[in-house]
Amino acid sequence: MAASPTNPYSEAGVDTAAGDLAVELMKSSVRATHGPEVLGGVGGFAGLFDASALLGYRRPLLASSTDGVGTKVAIAQAIDKHDTIGQDLVGMVVDDIVVVGAKPLFMTDYIACGKVFPQRIADIVRGIAEACSATGTALVGGETAEHPGLLGPRDYDVAGAATGVVEADAILGAERVQDGDVVLAVQSSGLHSNGYSLVRHIITNAGIAYADQAADFGTTWGEALLEPTRLYTLPLLRLIDALGPSTGSGTQGAAGSGTQVAAGSGVQGVHALSHVTGGGIAANLARVLPQGSWAEVDRSTWSPSPVFRVLSDIAGSTLESAEGTWNLGIGFLAVVAAEKKDAAIAALAAEGMPAWQVATVGFGARPAGDFEQGAKGVDGGAVRLVGAYASH
Repeated sequence: MAASPTNPYSEAGVDTAAGDLAVELMKSSVRATHGPEVLGGVGGFAGLFDASALLGYRRPLLASSTDGVGTKVAIAQAIDKHDTIGQDLVGMVVDDIVVVGAKPLFMTDYIACGKVFPQRIADIVRGIAEACSATGTALVGGETAEHPGLLGPRDYDVAGAATGVVEADAILGAERVQDGDVVLAVQSSGLHSNGYSLVRHIITNAGIAYADQAADFGTTWGEALLEPTRLYTLPLLRLIDALGPSTGSGTQGAAGSGTQVAAGSGVQGVHALSHVTGGGIAANLARVLPQGSWAEVDRSTWSPSPVFRVLSDIAGSTLESAEGTWNLGIGFLAVVAAEKKDAAIAALAAEGMPAWQVATVGFGARPAGDFEQGAKGVDGGAVRLVGAYASH
């Protein structure tokens, strides 16, 4: 009797059958994100999205973003919990799109792993799909790739890309910011997905295992550190709509640009948004302020979440030393017209997102001292943090 033929690909470490099973397990989650705009279902070579709705725009601009979750996945792998990493991915990608005022349309994901464990892949994708549904984003495609020999059997990494749309005359950004605008902070859910190399360094040096109980949080350390990234997209889009045009009398636009923003010109009450990710509060706010502007973020207006204080205490360092790494309790910053401040805070509170004023934007001469001037290739405004954090 002839021997059964061998599968050279399987012998090389790639299990195509496991990949097929993973797709079957994730299908229902992915389909749940599909509206009538998505054509072709799951499993095609390319995702199809009906863009005819864009015909209703006067001048639609497509906004795109791509990102990953970083070394937070190492903690998920360590405690074998993979159902929240997908939300982190969507938060990092889709919440970058809303910064320009764009509505997300669709997203794709990519998972690279050493070995396909079908249920684990399905857990990751289910988290992505649920977060896509929560942000009004269709998950139209993705890829899972085995990389034996490059990644360990239980190692994986995730990445994604999304596309959104915004009217050309509704884009938010530095050119809309006016003298006297108010900077509002929107509370984060914790570490989100940035600074985990520092987190892991602190935990390792302290001899803490992720399975150990964290008395301050009532969970294991691993579970506490996997708190998923808050999703801001739909609440912020509703905020933009709710605040409507600004009626303020500011006349200073982007310094040096010649832009003048007159009262009653239809400029939205929300002028700029900043997603506080890598680089921290000051650097990310500076990216969305115009050249010649400045802002002093008052630390005394909030108390950083317990996770930041506990980690800093363990490391024997200060909260201030982590300001360029962690969000320290601020997930988003919104630059709004001064007369819209109270309405914005109330609207965000109604969405379950506490917000408060942390700064006012100024133009011209700024106080003496060191400021962060722009970031990530953007020569924007100048920002620094001042004062001491509230103790509780």
